Amino acid sequence: MPRYTTRQREALLDYLSRHPDQPLTVREIAAGVEPDGVSLSAVYRNLAELEAAGLIRRESRPGSREAVVQYVGAENCRGHLHLTCTRCGRTVHLSSAAASLLTGMAAGEGFSLDLTRTALYGLCPRCRQEVQP
Repeated sequence: MPRYTTRQREALLDYLSRHPDQPLTVREIAAGVEPDGVSLSAVYRNLAELEAAGLIRRESRPGSREAVVQYVGAENCRGHLHLTCTRCGRTVHLSSAAASLLTGMAAGEGFSLDLTRTALYGLCPRCRQEVQP
């Protein structure tokens, strides 16, 4: 049976695609799409389907019980390692050269990295500057 794109799903995808480097909680997403008439239950339902389709990634933050999701689009994040700021939550792609180095190191230990689920955590330049005097 074909999957139809609903108005709610379009509003959700539009909102997520405008925040590609920002992991968002479900409540933040719901607040962002509420003006478009998208209910909280529709957000949960559509996020589950978008995750199954590989259009978003979901992760838990250290020290938090609330998961965040990030839009990865059709090709936006696939095959990239991610750097995630533990202070502001911003997520960026690691350079290809650095990613190759890390995947090579993992392979040396017999590991194959799952690039769709791999993130390194630390402070982004802006937050590091705000924290340091």
